[in-house]
Amino acid sequence: MRRRSVLTAAGAAALAVPALGATQAVAAPGVSRSSGSSGSSGSSGGRRLKIRGVDISSLPKNEDHGAVYRTADGRREDPVRLLARAGVTHARLKVWVNPADGYNNKAHILPLARRLERAGVGIWIDFHYSDSWADPAHQTKPAAWADLDVAGLTRAVYDHTADVLGALKRQGTPAQLVQIGNELNGGLIWPEGNWEHFDTMTALLKAGLSAARDTTPRIRTILHLANGGDNGLYRWWFDNMVAYGVDFDIIGLSYYPFWHGPMADVAANMADITARYGKPCVIAETAYPFTLESEDDVNDILNDPSQLTEGFPATPAGQAAWLRAVADLAAGVPDGQGLGYCCWEGLWTYRAGSGWDPTDPSSGNAWENLALFDFQDRALPGLRTLGRYRS
Repeated sequence: MRRRSVLTAAGAAALAVPALGATQAVAAPGVSRSSGSSGSSGSSGGRRLKIRGVDISSLPKNEDHGAVYRTADGRREDPVRLLARAGVTHARLKVWVNPADGYNNKAHILPLARRLERAGVGIWIDFHYSDSWADPAHQTKPAAWADLDVAGLTRAVYDHTADVLGALKRQGTPAQLVQIGNELNGGLIWPEGNWEHFDTMTALLKAGLSAARDTTPRIRTILHLANGGDNGLYRWWFDNMVAYGVDFDIIGLSYYPFWHGPMADVAANMADITARYGKPCVIAETAYPFTLESEDDVNDILNDPSQLTEGFPATPAGQAAWLRAVADLAAGVPDGQGLGYCCWEGLWTYRAGSGWDPTDPSSGNAWENLALFDFQDRALPGLRTLGRYRS
């Protein structure tokens, strides 16, 4: 998801299922939402989750701008060690091609991966195939690939994917999980790989998937969409993946309650898609605020009581309760097909210069009240909940 101060729930609602163009594609089914019961059969009981992750993509930039991280009682500590001690299983790292600020690229991912390996935290790579944020509304082609034809783009996807994953393996820190694209509702690498060109879209995805398996044979591959409660979107999109012979391992979903609807819809969707496609799923992104206040002068994405979910106040305890509820949601997928979940950018605390826009050092952070550390840099209860609940 792209994070910026101007993004609102109303704006996110516009990211609906795109209309199919005149292409060889499976017809989009209805986009009606489920309601009522969760759709789960049986009880999740005390089922453990294999993935209890945190996206920490902004950590290198944050640390370079002076960020520190502390235990709940205020002692300064290495944040990666804090994650490991809390019980976090995986750290998710996004990859851009040629970002303007020089972060979220191979040069910064490799040393961070060494830290994660030493701490015993698994590595989850998230390729955006862009120089900046990729999400349902933005899948901008990397500038260096601007003049490439479809064959050239397909080769570029393979080479870029193999370069990063191969470097990780050669240094002894292979990735365990990889996303080939981020929030792919409308495809990737626009316009060639958008929803009007499923033949090209799937060729690009196949190139990334092949590169992942060629460089790291034991890696598990993820295809990831936003709007986790929208069953019509998921059936339309993954029916096309099946029709075009795309081979992947895991279905990834984003689920933010302030954008993506009630939890019952997500439960019903996960139950349906895991059965329909015979694949497990993971909630690849979620988050919840611990306050509605802001530490900087940028209006945070979550700033109004009307955006909250009933029963989950914007408090440290409310944030922890939300993470328990999402863990239960993943654990409740029938037949053990819910692998777990990931808290998005849990270490993105406010530091001047470490804002959302890689082209603008003065851009602010609209996310700091959804992090897993408070405005005094102390670990919140949600971090331990994430790591230990259903461990």
